[in-house]
Amino acid sequence: MRAMLVVRTMLVALVFASGGAAVRAQSWEMPSDAQRCPSKWGAADETGSGNLMKPEMALKAAKLIHTGEVFTLGFHLSAALPLIGSRRFDLHMKRSTATDPGTRGENEEIVITELGQVGTQLDAFAHQIYGGEYYNCITNHEMSFPDTTSTELSAGARQGFPKLGVEKIPDIMTRGVLIDVAGLKNVEMLPAGYVITPDDLQQALAKEKVKLETGDAVMINTGWGKLYTVKDKDKYLKSSPGIGIEAGQWLIKQNPMLVGADNCCVEVRPYPEQKMNLPIHAMFLIANGVYLVENLRLEELAAGHAYETAYIMTPLKIDGGTGSTIAPIAVR
Repeated sequence: MRAMLVVRTMLVALVFASGGAAVRAQSWEMPSDAQRCPSKWGAADETGSGNLMKPEMALKAAKLIHTGEVFTLGFHLSAALPLIGSRRFDLHMKRSTATDPGTRGENEEIVITELGQVGTQLDAFAHQIYGGEYYNCITNHEMSFPDTTSTELSAGARQGFPKLGVEKIPDIMTRGVLIDVAGLKNVEMLPAGYVITPDDLQQALAKEKVKLETGDAVMINTGWGKLYTVKDKDKYLKSSPGIGIEAGQWLIKQNPMLVGADNCCVEVRPYPEQKMNLPIHAMFLIANGVYLVENLRLEELAAGHAYETAYIMTPLKIDGGTGSTIAPIAVR
């Protein structure tokens, strides 16, 4: 029995090793302006894949609701939970002093945080810049000044970007598809640094008997979300499994509305031999105008084999914001 367990462990290790090594030799580069602009949604577009959010998407999603079971996909916000880099979440309570009988009091709070970039969050197109340009080849000057003739910083300084802000992203109700790669590999958690390939995604979908469709909210379960705790936050942030270049390119071809995962960045970290840091971010947000959702809570969704659900998400309408903390749900 023990010998069989050793052999099985070695086979799993070989599978993971071959999966990771197959992609690391690649290096992705940003397409030229002529190749990526104008966007397929037009030269003036600021919404990207949000253009796919039509009434028929919500109606299709509603047809997937049979039991009314609701899955919470967002983690709680707290200063004690994983916050990448120098990001912070400071909660300052303003407590009522009215405690005498017959008096009314009220409590409220002040929150100091990167509201678009903490917790379970959605990246808007203002979040990423490459070579002085954003999605749809919008220039840094356009993102910093109210018009082409102005020389005084306004929106791009402290009041939010004049273009590509998170307020441009529509409220979303669409078909949610869980791709359980950890389940495919029969593990609770993919190892750190594992590069998810197109084969991984396609095999997981085949196992689930599900096919991707235009406008889907794609959610990739790596198992890494189990580390989104106070105790494990250092490990959670240090590295993670995630999609690689080929998987990203394959997903873009499926025309999703958004792609999310149960890790901090959707893509694998660190990603050896890549010239660009976080190339999937550049590929999705800048080159193709597809939203990314990070730090999803997918453990219950995977345990319930809820591969097709109605995905519901309402971003905070922060004028000129780079993203939004969200509390999405999936309903089946």
